[in-house]
Amino acid sequence: MKPLLSWGKIQILNIDKVIRIAQFDQKANHQNHMFGLFWEFLSPAIQIVIYYLVFGIRLNGQTVIHSDIPYIYWMLIGLIPWFYMSSSIVSGAGSICQNLGLIAKTHFPIEILPTIAVVKGLNSFFSMLGLFLIFFISQGFFPTFEWIQLIYYFFCMLLLLLSIAVLTSAITVIFRDLQLFISAGMRLLFFISGAVINVTAHPESLLTKILILNPFVYVIEGFRDALLSRGWFFDDPWRVVYFFSFVLIILTAGIYITNKYQADFVEYM
Repeated sequence: MKPLLSWGKIQILNIDKVIRIAQFDQKANHQNHMFGLFWEFLSPAIQIVIYYLVFGIRLNGQTVIHSDIPYIYWMLIGLIPWFYMSSSIVSGAGSICQNLGLIAKTHFPIEILPTIAVVKGLNSFFSMLGLFLIFFISQGFFPTFEWIQLIYYFFCMLLLLLSIAVLTSAITVIFRDLQLFISAGMRLLFFISGAVINVTAHPESLLTKILILNPFVYVIEGFRDALLSRGWFFDDPWRVVYFFSFVLIILTAGIYITNKYQADFVEYM
């Protein structure tokens, strides 16, 4: 428990540094582009338009099985958090490895590197979510009280990404191939996390019961529960307990590995 509290304290004390570096990285990524940071807004807008043209018009308003919700809206609610989670996991896995030179030359707090990798993608996520909500409301899906759950599921998403980033970033320094495995694994995870396929359509199926153990399903379906007013997160307390237990175990393991091998990270340059 003490290492976990110490890690949390470091995050809080360095929150300003995390935000500044995340903003700097965003500007650096777009400094040679004519539209600069506007790409943080333009890129998600293009993705939403493409998926609307491919799925919305092509499916001609087809609904999700056992639902009256058009598939295009159901799908976009899942894709928006998925895009952010996917990029953050890949970025987070290499966050320490790519900054070993900085660690070697300064007393930089290594614990915040995975956090920076997660935070720097938030502008794109909020831009995409904001665009979708404007479109969603314009189609007659007005906010309900259940929408307040977006705050809860956003918090769950951040915790999940931070825990995975802390663990994978430490292991990647020692085992560089892990980042390649993660990049490949994200392709499979895309289909079994419920972003485009309804993995909860048959709740009595053994396969469904296995798939919903995936914490990404909890987050993605949570966003849908909120925006489609399908229920409250506390309706299934065991899933809440399972999710936070999973996150706590992954985060604790990541902190333990980071603390144990931190002094030797520079040797892997």
